[in-house]
Amino acid sequence: MDSRAWDERYAAAELVWSSTPNQFVAAEVADLTPGRALDLAAGEGRNALWLAERGWEVTAVDFSLVGLDKGRRIEASLPHGRDLHVDWVHADVLTYEPGPVGYDLALLAYLQLPAEERRAAVRVAFGALAVGGTLLVVAHDSSNLTEGTGGPQDPSVLYTAEEVLGDLDGEHFDVVRAERVERVVPAGDEHRGEPDRTAYDALVRLVRSA
Repeated sequence: MDSRAWDERYAAAELVWSSTPNQFVAAEVADLTPGRALDLAAGEGRNALWLAERGWEVTAVDFSLVGLDKGRRIEASLPHGRDLHVDWVHADVLTYEPGPVGYDLALLAYLQLPAEERRAAVRVAFGALAVGGTLLVVAHDSSNLTEGTGGPQDPSVLYTAEEVLGDLDGEHFDVVRAERVERVVPAGDEHRGEPDRTAYDALVRLVRSA
């Protein structure tokens, strides 16, 4: 999907994603000391705002201006919104240049792209890190198509933790986690009475080394 398609999708609903952060983002970032964070493909800003509320200075990048505008409005509506530090940047993550100052955290959450574009985005995120900074990638795993529920149905945009590590071949880093993880998807109103379902995500957490 291009930026126009995402603009239309964000404009068609009050919130496309939940107002709360992704569960894996919240869990993996909990033990990090707040610093400067880069949220690539930030969408409506749910993860960026959660980080900012915990003291991070966040740069939230997305190619959907509608999504970013939603994030700004949500920020303004928060009780301490004026005290948060979020820079909303309208740009394509594949061509975005983070600048010379390294980030303490770079986040890619559910950016589902074909292999070549995914590799470019992963390397942009990693390249933005200072030495000692954390890269966190969460995505719909390749196995989710046949074993899980929801998510994109195009296998070309699904990937594994191992493939993310392969995207960084030649770089220096220490792996904290690189694995498939389970995410429970509640049955909800449309499937009331049915059991919860399981989705499978790829999770990579690594630290850039010298």
